[in-house]
Amino acid sequence: MTARLAPSAALAVSLTASAALLPALAVLGELRPTWVALAAYAALCAAVGRRSRPPAAPLIGLAAWLFHNGFVENHHGTLTASAPEALHLLLLAATALAPALLPGRPGTGSPRTGRTPYDLAA
Repeated sequence: MTARLAPSAALAVSLTASAALLPALAVLGELRPTWVALAAYAALCAAVGRRSRPPAAPLIGLAAWLFHNGFVENHHGTLTASAPEALHLLLLAATALAPALLPGRPGTGSPRTGRTPYDLAA
């Protein structure tokens, strides 16, 4: 049985994965504000969100946004708060929340009911 990550563990994983994504983007030449970098961070949020509980989604989105805003958008770890940046934060958090709300894979729920605590169907 595979348990989903608690919010604190999901935050740690997303911070580590977001930091690890920076050198990969640098090798690809994408350390600039393009859709490729934002899509890479959104994919990271979806991957971590799938393994996490729904309350962790805002933390996952925030961790990805910190690295995207600080090192991709502004290059020197400087954070800016503007309308597009708020939309990026909302996008990343929503991208983490969507897969977190999906029911678990078969065999990962309760042995008696087969459902996880986050199944949408009652």
